[in-house]
Amino acid sequence: MDERIKAEALEALREGFDGVLGLKEINGVVRPYLFRNAEELDELVTEWKRDKGVPPLFSLIQGQPPKYNLSKTLRLMLKKRPDLRLAAILRGCDVRALRALEKKGEINLDRLRVINIVCSMEQAEACNCAKPVYNTFQCTGCWSCVEACPENAISRINICPLLIPSEYDEGLSYRKAIYIKYPQAVPLKAVRDDSRCLKLTGRQECKGCEYICQAQAVVHDDREQKETLEVGAIVLAPGFRTFQPQGLEEYVYSGHPNVVTSIEFERLLSASGPTRGHLIRPSDHREPKKIAWFQCVGSRDINHCDNGYCSAVCCMYAIKQAVIAKEHAGRDLDTAIFFMDMRTHGKDFERYYNRARQEHGVRFIRSRVHSVNVLPGTGDLELAYVTDDGSVVQETFDMVVLSVGLEITEEMREFAEKLGVELNENGFCRTSVFEPVATSRPGIYVCGVFQGPKDIPQSVMEASAAAADVGRLLSPARGSLIREVEVPPQRDVRNEPPRIGVFVCHCGINIAGTVDVQAVRDYAKTLPYVEYVADNLYTCSQDTQALMREAIKEHNLNRVVVAACTPRTHEPLFQETLESAGLNKYLFEMANIRNQDSWIHDDREAATEKAKDLVRMAVAKAALLEPLDEPVLEVNQEALVVGGGVSGMVAARSLADQGYRVHLVDKSDRLGGTARGLYRTWTGEDVSGYLQELISSVENNPLIKLYLRSEIVDVDGFVGNFRTKIRSRKGNGSGSEEVIEISHGVAIIAVGAHELKPEEYRYGDDPRIVTHLELDELFRVEDPKLAEVGTAVFIQCVGSREPNRPYCSRVCCTHTLESALELKRRNPDCNVFVLYRDMRSYGERESLYLKAREAGVIFVRFDLDNKPVVMLDNGRIIVEVVDHVLRKPIRLEADLVALAAAIVPGDYNKIAQYFKVPLNEDGFFVEAHAKLRPVDFATDGVFVCGLAHYPKSIDESIAQAKAAAARAVTVLAKGTLRFPGTVARTDQMLCSSCGTCVSICPYSAPRFNDKGKAEINPALCKGCGLCVASCRSGAIHLMGFDDAHIFSMIECA
Repeated sequence: MDERIKAEALEALREGFDGVLGLKEINGVVRPYLFRNAEELDELVTEWKRDKGVPPLFSLIQGQPPKYNLSKTLRLMLKKRPDLRLAAILRGCDVRALRALEKKGEINLDRLRVINIVCSMEQAEACNCAKPVYNTFQCTGCWSCVEACPENAISRINICPLLIPSEYDEGLSYRKAIYIKYPQAVPLKAVRDDSRCLKLTGRQECKGCEYICQAQAVVHDDREQKETLEVGAIVLAPGFRTFQPQGLEEYVYSGHPNVVTSIEFERLLSASGPTRGHLIRPSDHREPKKIAWFQCVGSRDINHCDNGYCSAVCCMYAIKQAVIAKEHAGRDLDTAIFFMDMRTHGKDFERYYNRARQEHGVRFIRSRVHSVNVLPGTGDLELAYVTDDGSVVQETFDMVVLSVGLEITEEMREFAEKLGVELNENGFCRTSVFEPVATSRPGIYVCGVFQGPKDIPQSVMEASAAAADVGRLLSPARGSLIREVEVPPQRDVRNEPPRIGVFVCHCGINIAGTVDVQAVRDYAKTLPYVEYVADNLYTCSQDTQALMREAIKEHNLNRVVVAACTPRTHEPLFQETLESAGLNKYLFEMANIRNQDSWIHDDREAATEKAKDLVRMAVAKAALLEPLDEPVLEVNQEALVVGGGVSGMVAARSLADQGYRVHLVDKSDRLGGTARGLYRTWTGEDVSGYLQELISSVENNPLIKLYLRSEIVDVDGFVGNFRTKIRSRKGNGSGSEEVIEISHGVAIIAVGAHELKPEEYRYGDDPRIVTHLELDELFRVEDPKLAEVGTAVFIQCVGSREPNRPYCSRVCCTHTLESALELKRRNPDCNVFVLYRDMRSYGERESLYLKAREAGVIFVRFDLDNKPVVMLDNGRIIVEVVDHVLRKPIRLEADLVALAAAIVPGDYNKIAQYFKVPLNEDGFFVEAHAKLRPVDFATDGVFVCGLAHYPKSIDESIAQAKAAAARAVTVLAKGTLRFPGTVARTDQMLCSSCGTCVSICPYSAPRFNDKGKAEINPALCKGCGLCVASCRSGAIHLMGFDDAHIFSMIECA
């Protein structure tokens, strides 16, 4: 039984209805029945067995609906007993028939409550239903929607049984012909599916949605129009599609509903998904007890799909899904991830992997499942797989999740061909390691998965990097299209009594569907100081904004309250309206009667009363509001870049190419950083040649001033106006020192990292035991000893992924594969062994792994608790490791041992303190948001890139450096910065100089002035209120949120 229907039926009985008319199985026949008590509702029939072959659908009813017409029974009952107060479980067609009878005067539906069932497409086809039917869940009975869309144009008025599988929910729920694409769509507007619309497809002359839309937003006669745009650059970000596993018969995806893709499972976990986050398996809606994930479905597979690359994201999202599934279903849920190599190579990913195993109990099984067998009559799935020790295991699971990879569609290939952009063998845009976002065609750039498989942080970095390249290209035209908005002078209202205008929003039916907006409007008229009240269909519309401006002028309003949605999205819009009407923008208050009321309550009367409360509180605060000033400061349009490696130089050059002066500071006596030790990129491009060109371009750029042999000793100021002191050593570093002060508007931290010098594997005891960078140096100088190497052994994870350094250094596996192939190229007869824990050749780097195996490189896996042992025996290097296949130790006599040493950060503590930015427990800098702001700090005007952020390859460092430059330009390009008025301010007379505010502020906004009193720097203050709450003297006030404001709201609550 559908729980919603039962709950609504039970509620009707509790409210005193005489009964609930529904269906009940009596002697094997489904018949109408009047349920009069709660116990009987257990026999209520709302689900029917699905016919064989009908796919599982997340609808309220499955399979064939009953043929018995409930409307006929209800008609007879109401005609005989018109005094009955009934609830009835009805389909839309039943409701339509009853409404028609009511119009004829045959029955009265005033005392009827409809509990609605929405038919699926299959049910409608089974009934041969062609008439429009109605979901009356929000219907007011006005019948104005009679002509509305038979393709479910409006979600609240469900006009037709022909439901369309939702693409967003992967077919697990339904949408309408006019629908919101997904819950957080931007803009949050409905879209029309022209391929389904009856009017546009010519199946019916239908304009239902056009008639019913109060906002008059639907225009059926509108057609696609071609428009020619003249632009200076193009950025390609068409995304990707997930692999479609229908052809993988061994996983029975097409044949069984309990085998789902990872995207489908994601929707099942989502609170906005088809099951509202309640984890159930599709076949029988039962909560699963055991779930298995299969990795590399559609990735690293040249046999089934020709996608030889790694999709780079699947391992992490499988771990995330397993952890969240346990959180939803409880720790008793058994989750198992079947994998080949666990590729948790991103920042903090390894820690998440470890927590999933150790704290959440997620099982990780290194095996590729051979086949899936469906157990008859249960819906359970039996898996057969081989363990590390060669044992064949059969295990039963309730569900299987296929971790599908990313791929490029044929449409994207055609799109690239039209643009003249080259693609590589995998269908991704062909780019250079040194120009990671530039396509083969000048002026066209790329970001995201269309450039190659990657996760969200890297995609966001590339997006900003592409913006930087576009900014460089278009910098001569910067500002040419800017139009200044003329704002009238502000009225001085400080000596006027409050005259408040209140605007109550219907928000279509988002608010009005639950709240009696007219009642709230009428109530607002009774509140003190309220001079004008209006209710509007959409208060945020342009028309209403114009009406608001006129009302402010006509009624001489000096404060405004809007009762609508969230201020997080709409407050700036209304504040702009106040400014355009001559009012200070801070003379505004919002009452959130949508998110805090209509969206979370069903009881119309209670929701209306709560809306009145919220409006009353907002009016009480508004009466006390005062105009606030916004400090405007000029921006110093120069930048400081700390660090002279590849990242620092790329960031500096990008800024200089856009016309900004850059101060580049590095503590060494030459530029280049860690990249000086690299031989080639993973694609075979020469690093030294690129580095020489980059250094030359930086040294000869007139907008870049170099400070070598220099280090930062102090930083003061804030975004737009920093002052940094550096100590610079003259000559070769042995000369005198001088302290130089640099003024700049932004700073980019690119101080790099370095290769660990190992303390294990006998490193330092024999010159033939080297690190990656030392081996690269041998390659670069063409050391003749390399030709004599008969056996080379590479040892992975040296100093990484261990308790004292629990992160993956990301680049080591790729570097090993490059070097192993280089040895094979120089000496094909050389025996090369790679001792590894997980081979993390993510993305298209997987091709190196394949080439290495084809070239004869032998890979031997080891565990952390059974690491290889390196011994020196009379001039011989002996490496002993336990072979994971033979389960026995093997001894290798090596001529060369290469250690994949960890990348470790330097001592960044002073830099972090100077710029007030955080470090993580590994010593790398912490960005403002791992996914959405990967190059920003919480400290405004300071950015990060390169190895200082986390280990990464040279192409990723270049992309991040350009991203940091692009983000810096968002500050530099403004000329001036306006800071919010809602900041903390101190009353000097009350300040006791205790220093609590100075110590507690995370943004270092308070500091002592010359008189020893605390002052708040408005440019640094974020308005968090910590200092206000901690001040013992009551000397600090948060403007716009003073005690008087808060207490007035509390008293009115």
